[in-house]
Amino acid sequence: MDKKMHEDARFKIAKKEAWIGILLVLFNFIWWYGFAYGLGSRPVEEYRFIFGLPDWFFYSCVLGLIVMIFLVFFTVKVFFKDVSFHEEGEKQ
Repeated sequence: MDKKMHEDARFKIAKKEAWIGILLVLFNFIWWYGFAYGLGSRPVEEYRFIFGLPDWFFYSCVLGLIVMIFLVFFTVKVFFKDVSFHEEGEKQ
């Protein structure tokens, strides 16, 4: 089975797509952490507000969600491939 896994191109594609997913999660965490703790570490009196929300919250959660939705959509359309779950030699 191990040799069969190395020969099957589906596993190579799945591994690449898994790494892309991990990179997206890391980017999302860095984005969120950077804005939440970067801008959010100021005194409350220095907060600016966007649509009634503190700027750190707006950038980390609201804008971060929009950016991640776009990145995931773009990544799936460009980098992910449609792969059959059936083995090539398997008869239906």
